[in-house]
Amino acid sequence: MTKNTKPVADQPAGLLDLQEALSLDRTQVKDFHKKYLNAGLATMLELLSFDRLFVRAQGISVWDSQGREYLDFLGGYGALNLGHNHPKVLAALQRVQALPNILQASLGILTAALAHNLALITPGRLQRSFFCNSGAEAVEGAIKLARAATGRSGVIYCQGSFHGKTMGALSVTGREKYQKPFAPLLPQCQAIPFGDLQSLEKALQSRQAAAFIVEPIQGEGGINVPPPGYLRKARELCSRYGTLFIADEVQTGFGRTGYMFACEAENVEPDIMCLAKSLGGGMMPMGAYITTDEIWKKAYGGMEKALLHTSTFGGNTMACAAALTAIQVIYEENLVEQAREKGAYFLARLKELQERFPLLKEVRGRGLMIGLEFNQPGGLASKVTFGLATRLAEEYTGSLVAGELLNNHGIITAYTLNNPNVIRLEPPLCVTREQIDRVVTALEEIFKRHRGFMSMATSGVKTIFKSLTQKE
Repeated sequence: MTKNTKPVADQPAGLLDLQEALSLDRTQVKDFHKKYLNAGLATMLELLSFDRLFVRAQGISVWDSQGREYLDFLGGYGALNLGHNHPKVLAALQRVQALPNILQASLGILTAALAHNLALITPGRLQRSFFCNSGAEAVEGAIKLARAATGRSGVIYCQGSFHGKTMGALSVTGREKYQKPFAPLLPQCQAIPFGDLQSLEKALQSRQAAAFIVEPIQGEGGINVPPPGYLRKARELCSRYGTLFIADEVQTGFGRTGYMFACEAENVEPDIMCLAKSLGGGMMPMGAYITTDEIWKKAYGGMEKALLHTSTFGGNTMACAAALTAIQVIYEENLVEQAREKGAYFLARLKELQERFPLLKEVRGRGLMIGLEFNQPGGLASKVTFGLATRLAEEYTGSLVAGELLNNHGIITAYTLNNPNVIRLEPPLCVTREQIDRVVTALEEIFKRHRGFMSMATSGVKTIFKSLTQKE
């Protein structure tokens, strides 16, 4: 038998280095996505002309490969509260570049400092943090913590919620479309209507639930704000029945809603709080949960339980440096107050549009976390566009408006995952009134041009047909 004498270190033909990767053109990027990544997603983005290459970003602005500037009102789904490439976060990453980034056989310096700072800025008695890499991981950890601390196995969650797409987080995410292909999921997870205290108490009465997990404002559900007093009363009910209250502040946290954390609007102190997105300063993958000393000790107290839940990259030096700096910038630039004041201004201007244009069904939100919901079409739109308008209405109404904003006005946004008839407006908290006015003016022009859904759908169909027939 002949031995394979090929050197192990031989480089495969066609392997790209960083400079070659940065030099890929739009067609090559699309081809690689369709061949090596998610082809369906690539096609969807291409059909609505969302496939352009963005090559530079600063603050609220990004620029494509043709030099056109866009305003980012998507904001990384709440991950860019500081904006793109904040200079202080970049400087922090450079400052720690010589330190060991991952060294598990040690106690991290910046890990300790960040845990200290989170204990100071979060509500009530929250004290002990666990660091990971994403919101979904934070939710996974929170569910495990609740089960270990209470000895119970059930979890109550809300319809329309979004907590992530890993198996545990998906089990408490309130849309069947995302759950069904992966069934069976985590057992004993019960969905209840968001904002319904009677349903919550009924679910709690069996005393089988380890936790009730809730977003203070549902993000992917369509920027749904609960009734006044809901969170406070839900907190009281959980305490009455021995169930831990988990606040998922992954999207709402760090100033987004005009409070450092959205649950503070009702003076709610969670048992566990999940954090991510803007915790990383818009630069690093960073997630965490924080809980009380008492709950932590019940689940993981002592050396015997110390390694029950760990993460290789969790709490690494660069992520913690970014997070420490992000918190500092939020206070230095008064971003919480900026979100509250500019959000009130933005909501007022958008509600003026709602009064004038029937296509805009509802404006809702708090701070700079805002959703616009659109009315559904009538039957005529479907006939005119050979049924494509109806399909667009069912899943992509928001994307049609987002496509108009992007392609005709240079404004980036997107629809919410659990309610595609809603587009989100979540710009960096440093956004100016002038930039807000530009978005309002763009929406006004769109609504004037498209008085009903039929016009909007027809325009969307034309964009799709154009994408299908044109080549680069």
